[in-house]
Amino acid sequence: MLKGAIRERPSAGNTALNLRARKRRRERVANFFAYLVLIAIALIMLYPFYWTVITSLEPTGNIYEAKLLPRGLSLKNYAEVLTGTTVPFWRLILNSLIICTAGVTLTVALAALAAYPLAKMRFPGRDLIFYAILVLMVLPNEAGLIVNYITTIKLGLLQQTNPVLDAIRQYAAVVLPGVASIVGLFLLRQAYLGVPLELIEAARIDGAKELTIWRRIMLPLALPTIVAFSILEFVAYWNSFLWARIMLPDKNLMPLSAGLLELSGTFSTNSRAVMAGAVITVLPILVIFAFGQRYFMKGIEGAVKG
Repeated sequence: MLKGAIRERPSAGNTALNLRARKRRRERVANFFAYLVLIAIALIMLYPFYWTVITSLEPTGNIYEAKLLPRGLSLKNYAEVLTGTTVPFWRLILNSLIICTAGVTLTVALAALAAYPLAKMRFPGRDLIFYAILVLMVLPNEAGLIVNYITTIKLGLLQQTNPVLDAIRQYAAVVLPGVASIVGLFLLRQAYLGVPLELIEAARIDGAKELTIWRRIMLPLALPTIVAFSILEFVAYWNSFLWARIMLPDKNLMPLSAGLLELSGTFSTNSRAVMAGAVITVLPILVIFAFGQRYFMKGIEGAVKG
């Protein structure tokens, strides 16, 4: 009996090893096919941008033909966008930088301030107010175009009296309708909820005011989420198109995405120049994501966990 039990032990151990080996093989096969599917999806999503890049580099040829390699390489289209068209390209870049700086600063500041009482202060109807704000997310942005347009007119932001004041007012007309961000309010509130309440109570006992607590405790701890939200807002303002095309009477004050439409004329269109401009427009976004990817992923993860 004892000899039989001793003989069975190696067999049972081998069986367990074989089961673990089979499980690892199944996992490797499943991962292999999962990666194949993800690579295929990535190639399908990246091809339109790749096609835009290679078409912008071609001097001549059919732009509506699907291709893998360009038929010739030339920077003529980029030179034409930068210097050889009637579109003030460098002025458009300056406009986009001004709009992005003002828009991101105001939007992040407002969302960071509004999220604090909704996360850490206790008052009647706090949750009801928050959920009522979230309900507005179901409305598309286009639903507020008419209301925002009338409000902008009533505020006198499109008056033309002085060149400098006119520029400031028109920049404000582009930025102000997007300053109240429901997504930012949600993300920052979730990040604030992850801050221990004991830190806030200790600060209050020490006599700190609410703004001091917000500035010295909440903001540093929610910094990854703030950076992630700032990246999202930068992309949104940098790509602002429809509202800027509707609002701005001065074409020289348009952001880059909206101003590139001027390359498409009524009777002729320089499609390759448009594609070159589109590539230049995308490059700052890629750079921002490349340098802020770590903070972006950490911020979104922290907001979701919160």
